[in-house]
Amino acid sequence: MFIVHSDIIVEVPSGTTPNYDQSNPLLKLMNLMERSQLAAEREFYLSEHLQYLFPYHSLTFYGPQGGDAGILDPSLQDNKTDFQKQNVKEFVSTDTVLIRGLVTIGNWTGPFLRVSYRGGPDSHLSTSTNNQLGEKIKLWIKVANVGPIIVPVPYNPRSDRYEVEFWGYPDSDLTTLLDTKGLEALQRGELIVQNALVQGNMHDFNREKLNDLYMVNVAPSNSMHPILPLHIELAWADFYEQKWDSQNGANYHYEFNMILRGWDNFLGTGISPNPHGGVGFLEYRNLMSNYGYYSGRNELGRQLNSWNFNAFGTKNHNNNFEPFFAVDYMDLHLLKARCGIGLHRHRDNQEMFLMMEGQGFMVIGDWLKMPQRERCFEIRTLRSGHFAMLKGGNLHALINATDEDISLFMCGGYD
Repeated sequence: MFIVHSDIIVEVPSGTTPNYDQSNPLLKLMNLMERSQLAAEREFYLSEHLQYLFPYHSLTFYGPQGGDAGILDPSLQDNKTDFQKQNVKEFVSTDTVLIRGLVTIGNWTGPFLRVSYRGGPDSHLSTSTNNQLGEKIKLWIKVANVGPIIVPVPYNPRSDRYEVEFWGYPDSDLTTLLDTKGLEALQRGELIVQNALVQGNMHDFNREKLNDLYMVNVAPSNSMHPILPLHIELAWADFYEQKWDSQNGANYHYEFNMILRGWDNFLGTGISPNPHGGVGFLEYRNLMSNYGYYSGRNELGRQLNSWNFNAFGTKNHNNNFEPFFAVDYMDLHLLKARCGIGLHRHRDNQEMFLMMEGQGFMVIGDWLKMPQRERCFEIRTLRSGHFAMLKGGNLHALINATDEDISLFMCGGYD
């Protein structure tokens, strides 16, 4: 991973405070999510399981406050209690958006993947074709180890995007079950049944058959696996495949990879009789662990870089791997209705957000450039009994989009 030095750090004059109520990037991101289209009507989709990837070209951050206002190099911004230096001021989106989730139709509930490309005149492809893209473009796509395939992608005037949605539906009777919107999407090629590319169904993870199993080995090819990341490689072309948006032939690499654990997202589960010499039965979920079967996962640790402080507050660590989750604070938070914790980056420390009551939209992404994926905002619904974990190099936000308070337990380290 490395710091993207083309990102902008805006110096904030000492004694002044940014106006976060004006052009807030978190609200901009939520607006992108709300404007997203799906092939069929919303009632076919399990809303709590919708997951979004919004890639971005660049970020703009606010600089430090007070006497540190002139320190604009993130590797030197070492004041842990200065939150202003972490805050995102603006972001510039790329042309691609990805959505995955679960769709229910008939007796089947299974995964879908939606991929779209901006239709405006200033997209990369549109510019390269002198604004002559037409009604369809092409998508080259590989999902996990399946593919690649090339498919035509029609223009959707409702969203001003070229959009295609792959369903893993296993049967041949889809036309008898779809609504009008879904049938129209199927006829024009926006909705495609591709159960080789998008695999699995919700029943793969029925609780009653999971006792004492390692979830990594349960239906690992399921496109909505509860803990495994989903890697997607893609490139775009005009309909005649003369002009390409393929990152100079390297293609774009995206991942749904948010670390989210809880009642439905776990490493293992089972029943323990007489727990610790007690009485009765205990049902457990292994969420993260450095012990036994899970000792090699290293999820609780972090790889240190030269700009990081380690758990003991020093940069003199030889870029070692720190095998534990350091806790420097524990908090309880109530997020009021429509309250959002803003987009901000973590340079050093890990942090964990446990939803105790209610639900909110969790955002986690990379502000550092990771070797295996493009920088994106990933949005998921964080539900009661589940936590999201972020690491140094990530950025994050959380918004309560409901009309009621939600309660959180948070721990980790300031950054």
